[in-house]
Amino acid sequence: MYIHLMTEEEQKTVVRALRGPQFDRKLHGGLYDRGSADSYYGRPRDPHWWPQGSYEGEPVESLTEAEIQEYLAGYDYNEQYGHKKDYD
Repeated sequence: MYIHLMTEEEQKTVVRALRGPQFDRKLHGGLYDRGSADSYYGRPRDPHWWPQGSYEGEPVESLTEAEIQEYLAGYDYNEQYGHKKDYD
């Protein structure tokens, strides 16, 4: 009998699929992306995401605690390690 052991990347793909696209950190408009973008542009924390991509369709603002934490992870990461838009 052959048992396929998933690679770490395959495991991450499965977890993302089970959790939903909003948790994909590479998704333009996803929770992490929106958090980091809000930080970059100097906007206040406002957990949300755009299922169809940033500013396409309607934003989702009614979030679960896990979704809020994912948004804040993006925001906080950019606050600590990212950079800010230079408006000069």
